[in-house]
Amino acid sequence: MRDALREAPTPRFNRVRAARRPPRALCDNPLMAIRTSWLIALVAACAAVAGFWLAGKLDSSGPELASGTWLPRPRTFSDFQLTDQGGKAFSLAALRGHPSLVFFGFTHCPDVCPTTLVKLAQVKKAAALPDLQVLLVSVDPQRDTPALMAQYVKNFDPQFIGLTGNPQVIAKMAAEFGVIVARVELTGGDYTMDHSAVVFLLDDKAREVGVFTPPFNVKQFAQDLRTAQPHLKSP
Repeated sequence: MRDALREAPTPRFNRVRAARRPPRALCDNPLMAIRTSWLIALVAACAAVAGFWLAGKLDSSGPELASGTWLPRPRTFSDFQLTDQGGKAFSLAALRGHPSLVFFGFTHCPDVCPTTLVKLAQVKKAAALPDLQVLLVSVDPQRDTPALMAQYVKNFDPQFIGLTGNPQVIAKMAAEFGVIVARVELTGGDYTMDHSAVVFLLDDKAREVGVFTPPFNVKQFAQDLRTAQPHLKSP
């Protein structure tokens, strides 16, 4: 898996701003508005996840997960039209018939995305669930072409699916999943993408039934998927 990280295409990876820039006074920070809105949205997302966790504790009808949260009620999504790494159309119908793990990220991501995809490849292998598919939905379709997505995802698992397409379609899809996405301009005309690092579990009806948040423990994650397996199939 270390080879996967080394081999993953890293075209002009962006730097992690907070860790590598000297602190500045708040009033002198040109990204203050973006970061403030991001922080507010992040707090809201954490509150939502906490709500899911509490609801899951109060609802005993679903499986008990060690590293994730089983939702008390499945969540459905509206249809979408995206393009996979092979250039083929991909819609909500393609999610039906298979349990799925869905992650939103982008190929220029410096650390979180490749690290998460390595973990998901390990989880997929350890869980050994039939028909489990893992999807990376790009939050940076401006740069993430199908060809680049194909080159990127195959470094983690040849069966991973990379999706890209119309920015408005992706924005709507991310909003329905509750994923926070924000473009952040960098010096020199470059940019990076801030986004939630949540992995969503879908059943074979393309309904969200569980959510996993970092840090990801591969052993526990895989065991949770095996525990949830009977609940991921249509009766």
